[in-house]
Amino acid sequence: MPARQAGPAELVEAVGRLERLAEENALLLEEVQVARRASEITARLVVDQFVKIEEVLRVVEQKATTEKDLRERLACELKDSERRQRELDEARVAAESANRTKSTFLANMSHELRTPLNAIIGYAEMLGEDAEDRGDTGATADLRKIHAAAKHLLSLINDVLDLSKIEAGKVDIFVESVDVAAVVKDVAATVAPLLEKKSNALTITCAPGVGAMRTDLTRLRQCLFNLLSNSAKFTEKGTISLGVRRLTAEGRDWVSFEVSDTGIGMSEEQIAKLFQPFTQADASTTRKFGGTGLGLTVTRHLCRLMGGDCSVRSELGKGSTFTVRLPADVQAKATAAAAPASATSPIPTKPSSAGPMVLVIDDDPTACELLQRMLAREGYRVECANSGPEGLRLAAELTPQVITLDVLMPGMDGWAVLTALKAEPRTAAIPVVMLTILHEQQLSFSLGAVDCLPKPIERPRLLSVLRKYGRGQLRRAMVVDDDPPTREMLRRQMEGDGWQVVEAADGRDALAHLEEGVPQVILLDLMMPEMDGFEFVSEMRRRPEWRQIPVVVVTAKDLTTEDRARLSGNVERVLQKGAYSQDELLRELRHVLEASSEAAQPQTVAG
Repeated sequence: MPARQAGPAELVEAVGRLERLAEENALLLEEVQVARRASEITARLVVDQFVKIEEVLRVVEQKATTEKDLRERLACELKDSERRQRELDEARVAAESANRTKSTFLANMSHELRTPLNAIIGYAEMLGEDAEDRGDTGATADLRKIHAAAKHLLSLINDVLDLSKIEAGKVDIFVESVDVAAVVKDVAATVAPLLEKKSNALTITCAPGVGAMRTDLTRLRQCLFNLLSNSAKFTEKGTISLGVRRLTAEGRDWVSFEVSDTGIGMSEEQIAKLFQPFTQADASTTRKFGGTGLGLTVTRHLCRLMGGDCSVRSELGKGSTFTVRLPADVQAKATAAAAPASATSPIPTKPSSAGPMVLVIDDDPTACELLQRMLAREGYRVECANSGPEGLRLAAELTPQVITLDVLMPGMDGWAVLTALKAEPRTAAIPVVMLTILHEQQLSFSLGAVDCLPKPIERPRLLSVLRKYGRGQLRRAMVVDDDPPTREMLRRQMEGDGWQVVEAADGRDALAHLEEGVPQVILLDLMMPEMDGFEFVSEMRRRPEWRQIPVVVVTAKDLTTEDRARLSGNVERVLQKGAYSQDELLRELRHVLEASSEAAQPQTVAG
């Protein structure tokens, strides 16, 4: 049967179906494409995520590795730190040991250098006095040069040792009440020979009301002496001025010491390096003027240790001004409790010989000079006072063996002086010989004089009276020192002043001598073999019968705080070898005996 042809309606319907199929296919294709794109995006995200995960894993692995490395590194560093700490501890122990060794070396060096220098200075002084008594002017001049050179060498050694102690932190400050005007006067007297050497004049201006201050007396003297001697060195035929005043600043009281000179001066460049150790303002200065360049360095260090400072202003060719400013009340960082006193003040005038001392009190200078020459020729030491008050002062200060006293003096006459002498415990026992043109024997004896001689003085009669009374009571002393030249020097110095001296080479030897007889005073060195001075004092004070014997330490040792604490309450004085003259030593011994006698007297209790 032949196929039937589709009609138009069917064709239209078929075309419609085809179009719908085409649209559906297009939608499906679009969905497929969207799905494909989505899958691609998902695939990329997955890949990216895997990449990130891999990166995270790598980071984690790296962190793990780093943490392990850090732990290992930290362990190594801890080991290194422990090793370094051990090395530091070992170094600290070694440094402390080296510091102790250095301190011991300095102490030994100080002793070994100062001991022979002390002998040189002492013997030169004695020989010089002997030569002067013989009229040997050539030998006197030479011996004075030896004495001056030895003192200069001692000062240089002291500067080096002081700087070493400062750098090692071994300098102690010992605070006491100090009369400022008296210290200034004392230092001026000490530096006088240096000023005269270059024809310099010294002017001192001490402002009213300066009064006293609490400071280290020895260090203050050292600072002022260094500044004055420095000015004396660099000034010739000029003027050096020392001004002292009290001021208030920063809420505190201060004392200012200003040393000015008309010397060579300095430039700004020279000032900048002035306080450096072993340095002077100019290299040529050392060649021309000498010195170590340590004095000013030590001075500034000491001032700062006492809470003050040392400054300078200068103009080249016109001079320099050094200013030391110190607290009026120094606060010591390390002060030994009740440290034994040290002798620092010199004898006012130089005695004429080494025999018994006679004090002449007379207002007539001619009479004083005549008696001085007459008695010096007979071996007496003579001091003169031109008024009653001056005579009383010197009698209390010097404790002479005998006093000659004029009656007719202006102001305070001889009778008033005699009455005052007998009323004062320190001078009551001194024999007094009245010299007068009046016949007043009965009044003289009633007031306590031992004799009364008429003027003009008959030389034989005066000498007979002085021989009778002038020797005084025999004084016994023991010198304890392991250095034979030092023992001999001290013995000769004291025997010339009327002492009977026993020698001991060490502490054990001294204890044996004490068993045989008790001296009135002991001169004691500290650094000795067998039994040193510290052990001797400790052993001696255990015996009740020896506890009251006064002890004067004469040593070359630089005393530490511990040393002073050990000596505190056991000794009366500490003298540095080489730093005192024969007259200063004898004066200190007289003061010690006076204090000992006063302490031994029974006390009267009012009731």
